[in-house]
Amino acid sequence: MSKASIIGAYNTKFGSFINKNKETGEVTDLRSIYELMLEAGRGALSDAGIEATQIGGVWVGSCAPGLFVDQEHIASFAAEIDPEGLRFKRMTRCEDACASGSVALYDALYAVESGRIQAALVLGVEKMNLLSTKGITHALATCSFWPEEGALGMTFPGLFAEYAKGYRNHYGLDDATLALMLASAAALGYRNGLENPLAHFGRGGPSDRLGLTSADAILALPPEKNPMIAEPLRLHDCSLVTDGAAALVIVGANHPALKKGRAVRIAGIGQTSERLAISNRVNMHELIAAKEATRLSFSEAGISSKDIDIAEVHDCFTINQLLCTEALGLSADGRSGYDYIDGRFGPDDRVSINLSGGLKAKGHPVGATGVSMHALLYKQLIGEPIGAAPTTVPTVGVSLNVGGSAVTNCVTVLRRES
Repeated sequence: MSKASIIGAYNTKFGSFINKNKETGEVTDLRSIYELMLEAGRGALSDAGIEATQIGGVWVGSCAPGLFVDQEHIASFAAEIDPEGLRFKRMTRCEDACASGSVALYDALYAVESGRIQAALVLGVEKMNLLSTKGITHALATCSFWPEEGALGMTFPGLFAEYAKGYRNHYGLDDATLALMLASAAALGYRNGLENPLAHFGRGGPSDRLGLTSADAILALPPEKNPMIAEPLRLHDCSLVTDGAAALVIVGANHPALKKGRAVRIAGIGQTSERLAISNRVNMHELIAAKEATRLSFSEAGISSKDIDIAEVHDCFTINQLLCTEALGLSADGRSGYDYIDGRFGPDDRVSINLSGGLKAKGHPVGATGVSMHALLYKQLIGEPIGAAPTTVPTVGVSLNVGGSAVTNCVTVLRRES
């Protein structure tokens, strides 16, 4: 069982931080990847009440900065967070598609647990919106199995549409029932996002202006407002293209910076990999590798699904929200969609899911997503929620972050220290 704890966290505002001239097409960067990293890193150190000199290393999750902003070798820029305190420290970039942030956390955790360092700074960052839609689609497609998928025009909506079709066929769902399930999951994210001041789709955003807080409202949208992207997934089944960053500070047991009431122990982790090509998967109606990551994480933490108070799950597409909910054991296989239809998993339920608004509303800056999940769970668990919150301060939180077409699967159990 891990003895390391999160003692501080920070999440920047998520959004599309560009200005595009509609006449010329010229794009102006309003918040660069460098600015986002500096804000998140400095914010986490301040939140933890720790000096940069105490940090033994920095791990940065970033999926494709070379494609998005022409900047490989991004981790070393973290020295600019505090040049006096961080210069000469080890700095490493981690890449596992949309799970890059969680993998960065895990690699930092291994360093702390080994005893080689006593404290680590973990960053997640992505700046996506400088590219055109075509450019973004290509950058993300490189996270697929290129020879069989990306090179042949398969996009990530298309890959997860295969899961949606597999789920529909395996459980014998008609199109209307599946659409209601997916819209119910999306509506929960939009409702929670309205309470999150950091969300890409928050107050005053498109989901708010269109009143998309119920499944009925989403399903009632005209086709031009909710077009089919990859059958059966429509626009509002897809997460957002987002710029943003998040950061964590983790320390080992007995570190002097540990403070009662502000430490959240990393109680268990599980990381697994599925076969990269979907053509090699056993089936397309469940997340087999995520279920194994859940088993590993829960076993290490000594919990079951009944112990979970809050969860952040990887709703890159609404079908994946259903599959993640089942992988964590929060719904029986084939039943999560019905649970969402019944209004489960809101702030008042026994277990709340995606109080942040999830990738659907908070946003999905791919390299930052895993760190953001942990950062906002941390804030919930210490009683300083950002946005929507359950009626009582939770004790156990779980994140399920996936990379690629559910290839890299990371499950973390976080427990509030008394």
